Amino acid sequence: MTESDGITYDTNTVSRVVVDTNVVISGLRSSRGTSFRLLELIGRRQFEIALSVPLVFEYEDVLKRQSEELGLTAEDVEALLDYWCSVAHLQEIHFLWRPALRDPKDDHLLELAVASGSGRIITHNVRDFVQSASWGVVATTPREFLKGLGVTK
Repeated sequence: MTESDGITYDTNTVSRVVVDTNVVISGLRSSRGTSFRLLELIGRRQFEIALSVPLVFEYEDVLKRQSEELGLTAEDVEALLDYWCSVAHLQEIHFLWRPALRDPKDDHLLELAVASGSGRIITHNVRDFVQSASWGVVATTPREFLKGLGVTK
């Protein structure tokens, strides 16, 4: 076990995490930051992402709306989402606890984290997920998460 910023990581098991859309967009905008590094590691067995139908639709909607700015084609977006779906833990959600968070638009991320057994939501808006701790889910930044894994940029 290792500890980083008060977060304990079991180095013998792969962590399952939920990645907020703001991290995806940040990582695709710049290849110089920790969000990009996190996206590079998806599918490499250092952690596992959890996906639900609502989250994949959210990723698709945002990525396609910003595709020109991100330098992506619609086909690039589809290929990226297809890859993530092929390596992710795919989770159905059969319950709704809305509203549970400060921003109700984030509730589906908390629901996914709880249903999938993910201990973390990776986000740049940690303050929006303060209440997630009462559900056993910790919100961390990409930098904090990668530091806990022992991965540096």
